[in-house]
Amino acid sequence: MSAILSHVSIFGHGLAAVLFTALAIWQFQKKPARNKGQLALVIALALTSFWALSITIEGALSTISSFAESLRNLGWLVFMFVLLRTGEGRNEPTAVNIIYFALVAILLGQVIVDALLPVSASVYFEGVAAYTSVLLRMLFSVGALVLVHNLFSISAPETRWNIRLPMASLAAIWTYDLNLFTITYLTQQFPVELIAMRGPAMVCLAPIFVLASIRNTEWKLKLSRSVAFRSLSLVVIGGYLLMMVIIASILQLVGGDYARLAQISFLFAASVAALLLIPSVKFRAWLKVKLAKNFFQHRYDYRAEWIRFTDTIGRPGSDSAPLHERVVKAIADITESPAGILLMPDDSGCLSLQSRWNWPTIDVPSRACTPATVPFFEQTGHIIEFDSLRAGKAEQIDIRAIPEWMVENAQTWAAVPLVHFDRLAGLVVLARPYINRTLDWEDLDMLRVVGRQVASYLAEERSQESLLEAQRFEEFNRRMAFIMHDIKNLVSQLSLLARNAKRHANNPEFQTDMISTLQDSADKMNGLLERLAQHNKARPAKPKPVQLAALLQSIIEKKRLLHKIETVEIDDLTVIADPVRVDQILGHLIQNAIDASTDGQPITINARRRDLSFVIEVVDRGTGMSSEFIRSQLFKPFASSKEGGFGIGAYEARALATAMNGRLEVESKEGAGSRFTLVLPLADWLTDELVNERAA
Repeated sequence: MSAILSHVSIFGHGLAAVLFTALAIWQFQKKPARNKGQLALVIALALTSFWALSITIEGALSTISSFAESLRNLGWLVFMFVLLRTGEGRNEPTAVNIIYFALVAILLGQVIVDALLPVSASVYFEGVAAYTSVLLRMLFSVGALVLVHNLFSISAPETRWNIRLPMASLAAIWTYDLNLFTITYLTQQFPVELIAMRGPAMVCLAPIFVLASIRNTEWKLKLSRSVAFRSLSLVVIGGYLLMMVIIASILQLVGGDYARLAQISFLFAASVAALLLIPSVKFRAWLKVKLAKNFFQHRYDYRAEWIRFTDTIGRPGSDSAPLHERVVKAIADITESPAGILLMPDDSGCLSLQSRWNWPTIDVPSRACTPATVPFFEQTGHIIEFDSLRAGKAEQIDIRAIPEWMVENAQTWAAVPLVHFDRLAGLVVLARPYINRTLDWEDLDMLRVVGRQVASYLAEERSQESLLEAQRFEEFNRRMAFIMHDIKNLVSQLSLLARNAKRHANNPEFQTDMISTLQDSADKMNGLLERLAQHNKARPAKPKPVQLAALLQSIIEKKRLLHKIETVEIDDLTVIADPVRVDQILGHLIQNAIDASTDGQPITINARRRDLSFVIEVVDRGTGMSSEFIRSQLFKPFASSKEGGFGIGAYEARALATAMNGRLEVESKEGAGSRFTLVLPLADWLTDELVNERAA
């Protein structure tokens, strides 16, 4: 090795040792021993630093340097294996695990062979050991590149960005090694120029590891559930190795001083091409198209596409994009379109912009269709390919149905109608993909099926909106029905009051009670107006201990102006109830009793204890009800035995009683009258006293 190359090797590897040591210390101080991936990365960086340092001190061809190289490779192999095993998403196939363990065995073989080189007893065995060592390193480089490709390909798309840089760096390291040892194997001598440049190459890769560490602070990988391990990487790497053998053999035949220069130039060009092409989205799209055409029977992995589609559409969570935006993305991902928009019919039946995905520059008019657009897509369901339309090759397309702004925009590539039961639910316009191509029959079938599925989602969303609107109207109508019933009761009370006022208008006591009743009716009407308000948020009070005797006397005094009421027994006990609800329940029951009775028939109200409950009875001697009516219609809304009745009083009374942990009982016989009994729970302390009395 010349003096210049020797200095390049020493300083290059020395600087690489310093950089990787600093990187290992930085990584260790960030989160020491908190994450397996983090710890594996620290170890791999430290072993890389040790390898570079050993070459700086002992030289590239020393035994300790060869041993350090094996340790470095083992460190990075363990790092990839840890990422694989701790990744979330799916279990890795057994074949991949076998490759990892096979490479570990190769590294162990390298160590053994490298240890035999200094103690070889003959030149023959030394040559065999050297030949075996180079061959093992070639095999390891090939296998390591296969695993790098596998780890990157099985990672989920949203986490590939995190590991792209480290995987590219490892690919560069082992590609360099593959070229180095292939040339060594073919030429039977180490290329000193490539050996010397390993150090500067590692120096160039150190900043990439720094940037990768900044991107990924936790080193956690999410594995794709849909990508299977394929042998395509083996084909590519094997083809590359074969090409290297052919080129190196030609260069060896040519010989001369230009052979080394040609080898280095080829290696440099191959590395630059790999670094430029692998991260390129356009290159990957082109490669995917070529692979679909030449390696696979179908363009799409339908299971993978369907899983991706459903995951995109049905992604839950508040941080996910709106449904309409997810619809555009789900369809655009199928053809790898970078952007798209969704047009949906408005109230007038014309298409208008509903959502856009990654396409802020497209100018969409407020009326985004022609009069023939919606009927055309509903009748035909055609998928529009704008390049064919611009070239005049789409004879089956009615040009009048396609708006001019779509055709004139050079970035519009395809339009996918979303048809649900012969109704156009929407139209997705896709931007031109990175690799321009024409839609084939498989694209059309895929987009047509997905379009129908998406249309069903949009139709379901509209149905849900209509259902919610109907529920709001139903709630309003329900509220109105109860209020109308209460208004009817108030009107009945005021009518009775007006009728009695003709006979007792000169009675001062009646006048006082009448004013009180009118004030109470006005307060109830104001309460009804508040309940009818759209934004009324009031909730009934929670049941609490209440002395019922005073409350019952107040209710009875108000109703006596309307009808004759008798009381036999009113116990003064404490119950758990809401006074407002009790007033509403008794108002319904007393009003129903008044409606069922004649003027001369009194109504009886009793309140007493029954076991561990308190019961309030409202008894009339009116027309009564049949058992069939009680069983099937009494507590159903809008069913009434009275002419002009709403059939809500008993229903609401039972609902209010249930809300206070009580119940409503009824006994009735046609022609003999009815007995309604409100049962309410006694206060806890009173219940305990009664239980103790029974026990004593």
